[in-house]
Amino acid sequence: MVTLSEIRAAAERIRGVVHHTPLDRSENFSRVTGARIFLKLESLQRGGSFKIRGAYNCIAQLSPEQRARGVAAVSAGNHAQGVALACKMLHVPATIFMPLNTPLAKIQATQGYGAHVELAGESFHEAYLALQKWQKTHRAVLVHPFDDNRIIAGQGTVALELLEDCPDLDMIVAPIGGGGLVSGIACAAKSLNSRIRILGVQAAGANAACLSKKSGERVELEKVATLADGIAIKGPSRRTWTLLREYVDDVVQVSDAQIAHAVLLFLERSRLVVEGAGAAPLAAMVDGRIRARGKNVALVVSGGNIDSLMLSNLIQKSLVEQGRIVRFSLIISDAPGSLAKLLEHIASYRASILDVTHDRMSSRVGLGSTGVEVTLETRGHPHIREISRGLRAAGYPVSKNL
Repeated sequence: MVTLSEIRAAAERIRGVVHHTPLDRSENFSRVTGARIFLKLESLQRGGSFKIRGAYNCIAQLSPEQRARGVAAVSAGNHAQGVALACKMLHVPATIFMPLNTPLAKIQATQGYGAHVELAGESFHEAYLALQKWQKTHRAVLVHPFDDNRIIAGQGTVALELLEDCPDLDMIVAPIGGGGLVSGIACAAKSLNSRIRILGVQAAGANAACLSKKSGERVELEKVATLADGIAIKGPSRRTWTLLREYVDDVVQVSDAQIAHAVLLFLERSRLVVEGAGAAPLAAMVDGRIRARGKNVALVVSGGNIDSLMLSNLIQKSLVEQGRIVRFSLIISDAPGSLAKLLEHIASYRASILDVTHDRMSSRVGLGSTGVEVTLETRGHPHIREISRGLRAAGYPVSKNL
């Protein structure tokens, strides 16, 4: 088991290397949730996430002989960058195994810190198997993303900063993948204040820790599916499960749609770029999965490493879910002025027209008619229903396809 003394030693070891990240009071999110919300912005950490804390604490303790052999790690993103950055600072060779579908931006960021990247497998698990095979002919030291006391102790330094900056916290909420972050935080926080509540948040498609907490036994999933790749792990290790069971009060889960909404909230309300895993705690608070009205609550915003394409898709998904974007399909007369009349009718409902396309070739469109798809910016689902009813009343056959 990791101890408070080990976490304090880690804090000394990483001092001057790792940022003491801001703890920002969010008036916007406080109003939405009814709690006094503080954001622990690990998204502004070196390497873009909390991972540098554990990685540096671990690698800094290697012997000269171990450092000369180099280190190896497997990761879909944040751990890779944390290990690569720590190795650069400590002048240690690093080889990082990443799944074949890892976004290019994360591969390039890892390489930018000087690490050698090997792409293997379609998932974290398959990349890990490739690393194990590679290790049979290499002597590099494995730096595991969460199943290591030195890693957990490093991540636990987040809690020391939280309680230094806000001693009267009532609750800390953190995302859970393999459990290294939340178990380190929980161990430190509970050792300093036994009354503080520690809650973890998982994606519904990668909810092994949630199931483990409910059953009282460690659960490992056969597969995971979530847009929050930073917490897309099949389950906690025996080491992190022991800490989760002992120190974490509860674990809740949120859907990908709720995570996407939280990412958008961070962008629009706080002007922060946050990855899916980092947005999960806010998603749980906004959705009411965690209730803490009137309490001082710290949300650990674990990282901000999200590639541009994923961010674009995630924003689009969230806007559609909220009824802020809709696409209607209609069939109208191909006579001159018909399209202008349709658009004028739509404009009367004060919806912004984002895109219009014609389709005269479809088999569903008769002679003298044309298919039209119109994409609108709307003010929510009631507004969409109002527009749809109005179009039908005006004689336009309409269907929603987005």
